[in-house]
Amino acid sequence: MSAATKSSIILALWAATTTVLLQSSSCSAFSPSPLNRRTTTSLNLDGPDPGTKLVSNRKEIAFDGSRFFETGVEDEDCIPTQEYCLVDPNSGAPIRLSVEEKERMFLDALQSYYVSGRQVMDDSEFDALKEDLAWNGSEVVNLNRKEITYLEAMQAYIKGEPIMTDGEYDQLRDELRENGSSIAVDTEPKCYIESGVCTVTFQQDKFRNNLLYLPMLSIIGFLWLGIGYEILGGRVNPLVLTAFGAPVIGTVGKAITDTFIFPDNFVAYGPCPTCEAENRIYFGGILGVEGFDNEGKIKCKNCKSEVIVMKRSLRASTLPKN
Repeated sequence: MSAATKSSIILALWAATTTVLLQSSSCSAFSPSPLNRRTTTSLNLDGPDPGTKLVSNRKEIAFDGSRFFETGVEDEDCIPTQEYCLVDPNSGAPIRLSVEEKERMFLDALQSYYVSGRQVMDDSEFDALKEDLAWNGSEVVNLNRKEITYLEAMQAYIKGEPIMTDGEYDQLRDELRENGSSIAVDTEPKCYIESGVCTVTFQQDKFRNNLLYLPMLSIIGFLWLGIGYEILGGRVNPLVLTAFGAPVIGTVGKAITDTFIFPDNFVAYGPCPTCEAENRIYFGGILGVEGFDNEGKIKCKNCKSEVIVMKRSLRASTLPKN
C-alpha cells in the first residue's frame, strides 16, 4: 500500500468521525434534557358530591359540583341580619317590607315622637330602620335644618312652650310644603282610633288651575292677531306677532279671569282619608257665583264620606264618628 493510499484512508476516517460527532452534539443541543423537563403534579381536592346539602348557622347550603348556594330562601323572605324586618306577632316570622313601607314607618315614628310625644319603637329598632333606608338610598332619612326646626316647633307647641309665633310656623310649614317635604305633607291617610277622624294633606292641582286661564287667553290671542292683521295688513308673520304680544295677552287674560270669570280660583286634589280614592275640590267663585272660601266640604265619589278641606293648609279630614 502506497503512502498516498494510506493518506486517503486516514482522511476518510477523520471526516467520518467528525460528521458523527457533529450530529451527536446537534441532537443533544436541541433535545430536552432530563434536568430541564417540567414535571406536573395533579392537585386532588376531595369535595362533597354534587347534590350534597350542608347546614351552617341554621341555613341550608347546597353544592352543585362547582359552587355553593343557599337554598330555601325565596325573594319575599326577609333576612334580619341583612335588612330591617317586621316580625309577625302570631308566628314570629320576619316579614319583608318595601322601601315605601319602611319610609312610612320612619315618618310615622318621627311624627309620633315629636307631635304626640309617643315612642312607637325603641331606639335600636329605629336606628336599624334608619340604617336600612340609608343603604337603600332613601332621601327621607336626610332631614334638613328647616325640617328639624319644624318638628321641634310642633313638639314645643304640644308641651305648651312654643318657640315661634303662629305666623312664623305657618310660613315655615308652607315653605316646606312648596318644596315637597315629606315631613310637612302627609300624602298617606292617617286615622285616629280615639276620635275616628282620618286626615290627609291635599296638593294644589297646578295643571287644572292653569287650564282655567286658557279660554280667556285664547280669546285675547285671537283678538290680538285680528287687530294686528288689520293694522299691519298681513305684512308680519302671525307667529312673530303672537310672540311680540305674549306679555300683553298673558297679563290681560289673567286679569280678566281672576277678576270676573274665576275669582280667587284654587284647585286641589288628594286621596280620600277613608278609602284613598282621588278627589278634587275647587275654591273660589265662578262668574259671580260664590264658592268655597277658606273651608270646603266635599263628598267622596267612592265611599260617600264627607271630607272637610282647609284651603290654607290643604288639610283634609273626615267628620268624627259618633
